[in-house]
Amino acid sequence: MAKGEGAESGSAAGLLPTGILQASDRPVQVKEPKKKQQLSICNKLCYAVGGAPYQLTGCALGFFLQIYLLDVAKVEPLPASIILFVGRAWDAFTDPLVGFCISKSSWTRLGRLMPWIIFSTPLAIIAYFLIWFVPDFPPGMGRSHGFLWYLLFYCLFETLVTCFHVPYSALTMFISTEQSERDSATAYRMTVEVLGTVIGTAIQGQIVGQANAPCFQDQNGSAIVNRTQSTTSLKETQNAYLLAAGIIASIYVICAIILALGVREQRESYEAQQAESMPFFQGLRLVMSHGPYVKLIAGFLFTSLAFMLVEGNFALFCTYTLGFRNEFQNLLLAIMLSATFTIPIWQWFLTRFGKKTAVYVGISSAVPFLILVALMKSNLIVTYVVAIAAGVSVAAAFLLPWSMLPDVIDDFHLKHPNSPGTEPIFFSFYVFFTKFASGVSLGVSTLSLDFAEYQTQGCSQPEQVKFTLKMLVTMAPIILILLGLLLFKLYPIDEEKRRQNKKALQALRDEASSSGCSDTDSTELASIL
Repeated sequence: MAKGEGAESGSAAGLLPTGILQASDRPVQVKEPKKKQQLSICNKLCYAVGGAPYQLTGCALGFFLQIYLLDVAKVEPLPASIILFVGRAWDAFTDPLVGFCISKSSWTRLGRLMPWIIFSTPLAIIAYFLIWFVPDFPPGMGRSHGFLWYLLFYCLFETLVTCFHVPYSALTMFISTEQSERDSATAYRMTVEVLGTVIGTAIQGQIVGQANAPCFQDQNGSAIVNRTQSTTSLKETQNAYLLAAGIIASIYVICAIILALGVREQRESYEAQQAESMPFFQGLRLVMSHGPYVKLIAGFLFTSLAFMLVEGNFALFCTYTLGFRNEFQNLLLAIMLSATFTIPIWQWFLTRFGKKTAVYVGISSAVPFLILVALMKSNLIVTYVVAIAAGVSVAAAFLLPWSMLPDVIDDFHLKHPNSPGTEPIFFSFYVFFTKFASGVSLGVSTLSLDFAEYQTQGCSQPEQVKFTLKMLVTMAPIILILLGLLLFKLYPIDEEKRRQNKKALQALRDEASSSGCSDTDSTELASIL
């Protein structure tokens, strides 16, 4: 390699005009190769902690908002399905909108992304707290006003948390220029995020689980009538949700402070030479026409939808289909703890066998356990075993998308070296599609329960409701996972391609950071690559 570089230097010197060679009396020195840019463990931990707020709040909303609206806030199934779908659809829409605004932002002393994270945090926690507050509206106005209350603050919170999460996701590309360091930081991040879901599940589940919404059964022939047993008990349940919201909001603030103090954005040398960022819609057109990105999104769209269906209906499934009303929060905790402990194993697996192989093995491992849940009768011990095993697949679903997306962005930068500022577009539209899928899953789930005649605040449900929940948690996710894995066959970036991109990008960075580098030189090098 050194011999080749020396030959190229000699050839280039022979082609240069004499005047240029005489411009300096000092002999040309061979540049030492740059040392690998390493992040300290402290840097990685501070970066990783920033992923916890989104998972804390997302876990609480994903697992508990549906049952909260139906059984605590006493919203009817149809309006509840509208709240869940519109809230997630609005959340999905705000991702590219925030991505657009970030792409137009200029670099400040704090960076380009960090100001969004800092200033959105206080407003987000206020909106989050109000989601879990049951207002006391005048008689006769509770239904319409309650519907508008939850819709407004759900959409407002999702907008504000997007202003936190999109820049945080894009921050992956600015903490280091080294692929291996970014992958390592991503593994730290995924571990903390899964730990965040564990904490969110423990806080929300254990506090709320101690004060379940009351229900009452009265046999009148073959009919079951569901009524509120005690207004006092319902008030205690509402206060339990508020207490959990207050604790989660406090952790949100602490994590945001640690992230802001412990992480510094690093600007790419070749990006710094660009006069301004690419126009948003021009960048969007290039991003959405980038084949590896489209194929990655398509694959994870189906697999994410599968896990979101399980997440959104798991509490109702455990409560009514399996009959574990007082155990579902502990089952959630078992899943998330299992996922937390297996994140490092998946990080080792993907570095040893490749990311595409990890996708096939990790995500497909959920299928046998979903089949077992569909076929078995209610058994608490078997359910705990299945929950722990399912956590292994959940860990892979957490880690792999965010580990593979930087590879796609690197591939894009090689093909379009003069397109700075596109990172937020990549991350925001990936989150857009997954959140839109989440909105569809929650809306369809709640609407399906409405068609199956779900009984609000019921201690039990009709058989058609139990069957609907079983299909939403087992068969539908299995079909979606299989479709997603088929689409991953088309994803072109394997380990060999990743290594080639890494070498080419390093050459581009070295050329851009050298003293004699010009914009023309960088463009020529990228064209050759």
